[in-house]
Amino acid sequence: MGSETTEMIEVHLYGKLRRYTNNLDPSRDSVIRLPAAEAETIQDIIRQIGIPREELGNNVFLNGEYSDFTRKVKAGDRLGIFPDDMQLLYKWHFNKKEE
Repeated sequence: MGSETTEMIEVHLYGKLRRYTNNLDPSRDSVIRLPAAEAETIQDIIRQIGIPREELGNNVFLNGEYSDFTRKVKAGDRLGIFPDDMQLLYKWHFNKKEE
C-alpha cells in the first residue's frame, strides 16, 4: 500500500449521501479520501464534507464497527456513513463504540 492509504481517511457514502462525491453510480463505491488530522472525530469529518446533521441516520461504521459520532479517526481508517432514510434495523444487535 502507498502512502495515500496511511495518510488518508477513506469515507464511503451511501444512498442520497452519494451526491457529496463525484460518483452517483449505485453500482460503484462512492468514496471520498480526506487527509487525516490528529484528534479528528467522525463528526469533524462529516462537517468537513459538508453533510448537514439532519440528513444523517445514527448509523456510522468506523473500520466495520458501529460507532458514535464522537469517536476519533486516524490515518488509514475507513468510515461508512448512511443517510437518515437508510436506518439499519440490526443496530440494536451491535454495541456502539464511543472511543
